[in-house]
Amino acid sequence: MAHTTNPMPDLPPPPPVSRRTIPMAGLLVDFYGLDELPADTESVSVLWLHHPRLRSREDMADIGARCVKAVEEEAVKQHRKHRLVAAAFDQRNHGSRLVSPRANTAWREGNTTHAQDMFGMIAGTVSDTHLLIDLVGGYHHHEGHDSAGKHAGEKKGKEDERDASYASGILPGHVAVTQHLVLGVSLGGHSGWQLLFGDDRVTAGVLIIGCPDYIDLMVERARLSKLATHKAAAEGGASFLGSRDFPAALVGSVLKRDPKGIVFGTDTAVWPSTADGEKAVHDTLQKHVAGKKLLVCSGGADKLVPYKNGEPFLNVFKKAATTWPDLALSVTDNVYDGIGHSFSAGMVVDAVQFVVDTVAEAPSVDSASSSPKTSKI
Repeated sequence: MAHTTNPMPDLPPPPPVSRRTIPMAGLLVDFYGLDELPADTESVSVLWLHHPRLRSREDMADIGARCVKAVEEEAVKQHRKHRLVAAAFDQRNHGSRLVSPRANTAWREGNTTHAQDMFGMIAGTVSDTHLLIDLVGGYHHHEGHDSAGKHAGEKKGKEDERDASYASGILPGHVAVTQHLVLGVSLGGHSGWQLLFGDDRVTAGVLIIGCPDYIDLMVERARLSKLATHKAAAEGGASFLGSRDFPAALVGSVLKRDPKGIVFGTDTAVWPSTADGEKAVHDTLQKHVAGKKLLVCSGGADKLVPYKNGEPFLNVFKKAATTWPDLALSVTDNVYDGIGHSFSAGMVVDAVQFVVDTVAEAPSVDSASSSPKTSKI
């Protein structure tokens, strides 16, 4: 299951938008749109950008710039003092955090721990985003300091020179963060799903060629990779789940973090046949995604992350949104005919519009601060 091409779009350059790299919690985080914030900005939404497997945070520059610029243009038209900033960081074992190239490969490429490695990257990205959300509102500009954090005129040492290219502040002290969104592509789409189910503060997301059902995705990948453990299970032997290729510890982690696992465990995602079953699904979704808004974009011809792997869960998820209005859950599920494993031009248009519309509905400073929200994990 080799994956060597870049799924990110190849489009004409986006409008120019500033990028400022901030060291946060030991990570280098690229923030887009900070320098464009007007002096009278009162609040911002933060769009967290999760990149694909085998790529890096720099790959999210294009979509980050498009979203920031589109929100800015709409805010000017509506005379709003709320803006968007976008943030991207390297997922674990990617970009500036690479420690094992082999761990980024799949079963077909000889990586016997592919399922564990990839899930660890997904869950790790979610954990990293939890922490960055905790901290982002606390990195303020300080008057009289330059971008390396020293007072103007103060002599710099060697470490200061090394860090001189990084800024130390994100937002002016009077600007509040009132909304968090996620946009993830491929591997980042998987982590975006998990983030939406795992953090109350992330209230909207664009999931591009990702999957909400890790088990089904990997069972299908194991079949295509002709793993002996999958063949044995198909012939009536021991279950693939719990085998050396998908160990029990991994199953347990999936059930805590993956959307389908959280709602259905290892069972198939189907609409419940009993009132008690319906209540269980309703209450689980109420706990994890009530009030959230999702745009799901899938390639109809995607062979790496086929739509069919997430379709059963999505069918239940969409039915839940229409059946139970009290969930206040919005799900738009777009499948793009003829598109493979790529973030197509049509997806880009829809993603940017979704972000513009969502940011336009961002809560005010007062309402956002009245009910603090937290990570569920």
